[in-house]
Amino acid sequence: MNIGFMCGMKNNGRYTIDDYLEEIRFAQSIGLDQAWMGQVFSADAISVLTLAARETTSIRLGTAVTPIQPRHPTSLALQALTANAASAGRFDLGIGLSHKLVIEDMYGLSYKKPAQQMREYLQVLAPLCRRERCDYDGDLYRVHAKLPVADAGEVPIIVAALGPAMLKLAGQLAAGTTTWMTGPKTLAQHTIPLIRHAAAAADKPQPRVVASFPIVLTDKPEDAKTQVADKTAIYGHIPSYKAMLEQEGAEHPVDLALIGDKATLRSQLQALKDLGVDDFNAFCMDTDPEAVQRTLTFLAEEKTNLR
Repeated sequence: MNIGFMCGMKNNGRYTIDDYLEEIRFAQSIGLDQAWMGQVFSADAISVLTLAARETTSIRLGTAVTPIQPRHPTSLALQALTANAASAGRFDLGIGLSHKLVIEDMYGLSYKKPAQQMREYLQVLAPLCRRERCDYDGDLYRVHAKLPVADAGEVPIIVAALGPAMLKLAGQLAAGTTTWMTGPKTLAQHTIPLIRHAAAAADKPQPRVVASFPIVLTDKPEDAKTQVADKTAIYGHIPSYKAMLEQEGAEHPVDLALIGDKATLRSQLQALKDLGVDDFNAFCMDTDPEAVQRTLTFLAEEKTNLR
């Protein structure tokens, strides 16, 4: 199981570009496999990761995730190919549908027929990210193009997928999925079997499963749990995440968090590996000033035990 982390978890998200780059350089220096960045409102994720590509040599870089609606698939493919060229093939493009709250209420774009939009989007994006010509005429997108970005290579596409329809699309048309607010039982009984079945039916390689969890290494678990509960409460009110919590039998997002000492976290990480998670994306929680760095260092030390 590869070990990565979500950038931007300290200082309540008030990061400068230099803050992101410093964090990614630190993660590489301690031996972490991956750095992921969400598309929020503080900085453009692909732009930051492209800059990070020129200041690193080994750590993989990826978005988790970039919403598809604001960018035409050819534009997103061009950005992704550029990032992959800049990183010598170390870039993963994580995409998703975001949420109605963001797409309709904030951006003023349509959130109708999201599964159809994702299917058509992937029909365009996937061949372009393989550096192949795309000839596609759909209801939403009509594209006839090829993007010959020099030295780009193929960009793996990871789709944020929770429900059956999206998992099927991810298995058929992408390299894997990334999850959030999805617990171990749901991963084992729902996510992993569905996406693997879809990939096998499409004669595709076994897909990657990237699982993101809140995590904190601490000797004061009850205090940390109180803080994590407050920091993650919003996710319990977002319909797609709420559905995953209900499927898991969890009452609150904090119930999915990995919180405790080294032995506790080691056992939880091993359990995720055993059920089929390929990449662990640590959503480190800053429950005290040293929590993020302490947790990342522990994860780097545990990496060899999770291979």
